[in-house]
Amino acid sequence: MDASGAPPPPLLLAAAAFAAAALVWLLAARASRRGSARLPPGSTGLPLIGETLRLISAYKTPNPEPFIDERVARHGSGVFTTHVFGERTVFSADPAFNRLLLAAEGRAVDCSYPSSITTLLGPHSLLLTRGPAHKRLHSLTLTRLGRPASPPLLAHIDRLILATMRDWEPAATVRLLDEAKKVTFNLTVKQLVSIDPGPWTESVRREYVKLIDGFFSIPFPFAHLLPFTTYGQALKARKKVAGALREVISRRMDEKLVDRAADSEEDEKIEKKDMVQELLEAEDGSFSVEEMVDFCLSLLVAGYETTSVLMTLAVKFLTETPTALAQLKEEHENIRDIKGKDQPLEWSDYKSMPFTQCVINETLRVANLISGVFRRANTDIQFKDYTIPKGCKIFASFRAVHLNTEHYENARTFDPWRWQSKNKLQNAVGASLFTPFGGGPRLCPGYELARVVVSVFLHHLVTRFSWEEAEEDRLVFFPTTRTLKGYPIHLRRRPDSVA
Repeated sequence: MDASGAPPPPLLLAAAAFAAAALVWLLAARASRRGSARLPPGSTGLPLIGETLRLISAYKTPNPEPFIDERVARHGSGVFTTHVFGERTVFSADPAFNRLLLAAEGRAVDCSYPSSITTLLGPHSLLLTRGPAHKRLHSLTLTRLGRPASPPLLAHIDRLILATMRDWEPAATVRLLDEAKKVTFNLTVKQLVSIDPGPWTESVRREYVKLIDGFFSIPFPFAHLLPFTTYGQALKARKKVAGALREVISRRMDEKLVDRAADSEEDEKIEKKDMVQELLEAEDGSFSVEEMVDFCLSLLVAGYETTSVLMTLAVKFLTETPTALAQLKEEHENIRDIKGKDQPLEWSDYKSMPFTQCVINETLRVANLISGVFRRANTDIQFKDYTIPKGCKIFASFRAVHLNTEHYENARTFDPWRWQSKNKLQNAVGASLFTPFGGGPRLCPGYELARVVVSVFLHHLVTRFSWEEAEEDRLVFFPTTRTLKGYPIHLRRRPDSVA
């Protein structure tokens, strides 16, 4: 207090606190540099904030990879050091280092994501679990979602997509991303809890939108008391979604107790109807309700967001590349001519779509729905002449590799024909030049299902409709890749299409 006994102004206290924190940060950073082995080159940016604001502003431009491009060019290295989201982070645009990180999961590194994501997904989500817990959840996911050749699953995908498209007939203007999200969300809900589209799924989907918006927001302290913030709204939405899932799971647990008297041998012969049943019967029912809630919630996020954007961007890129669209139409019309007008697609039809797979590969490469992964070093990691110290956060960028002209000719041009070269896909995956679904123990277990959903969607779209852009739209890259306006298009039913 001053001589009058009045306390110093709050603004002065805040300024003093910030200055003290900044001084501590600078001294710690200097001591760290003196006492550590050689880090990759880079800059820690502003005190406390680091380069976070530069990263966010960079990804709001039309350039898909400005932050990493600029620093790789500046430092002459595919691995560099920065300071984002509150801590020092090593960024990698080097495919060899990325391959090392993906393979070292659970040993030299573990997954590590911003606190906003970890809080909203929950500690038992597939993304965040580690060691044996992750292995058992990953195995269960593969069991349920890694078998798209299953006739009932393929038939359900076919019916769901056709049901969505019937609302467009005979002509409509739609935001394609919204329509794609209806398909992917309803499909994932059906696989998880066996609930068909209706009021329950729609109410949960509305809350999911708010939850996902909070992933890359600022996790303010006491955010649950600040519902006007993005993160506060996401926390509230998370509570509602978890509550809805908890109610369904609890009811299914009660039903299982009632049915326990049934012949267990007969149960073994019946295919489990959804993921909740897989969880209830796995390991003698050892999963808790909260483990099942977190697990199902995280799978809904994965199924809802990435596959729907992949569907939308495949259509956008095809629309902008008429020769590719014409070749795709020819492939699917040939399949439809052989099958007849009203027959549902089967696994043999899916395997007869080679150019469609080229389109999906190229959409994944250009769009980079998963831009990269965060890891944390469990031990000092040696790479080339650098040492990444234990405890350091690392970001392995898939997008920087996919869009590098050293690895792909005309890397930022949509060119599905590049994947027609013999062994192109296998060679790119083997060299970690193509990692749209990650890799190592955390390879996305639903990657083949995503391909099937997009293939079936494109089949019915090109054989039933013609379309044109309703208004100009563009890609944005923060917080995730998507189109700015949801890609609005004018649809018209083709007069020669199937019923």
